[in-house]
Amino acid sequence: MSTISTRRGFFRSAVNALMEARQREASRYVSGVLLGFDDETLKANGYDREELKKAARSRYF
Repeated sequence: MSTISTRRGFFRSAVNALMEARQREASRYVSGVLLGFDDETLKANGYDREELKKAARSRYF
């Protein structure tokens, strides 16, 4: 494997890890916001309060 190919692989992996971390952060944020709604609204839109609580606390959504 060449040095350039290795470097591209490193940066690609780093960017992918960053994107995944930001996605998990966004998911936790959205779960926290959804917890502000009442149970009827959550249920009408297909959400479960307990699952949202777990997702909002989760490190690995």
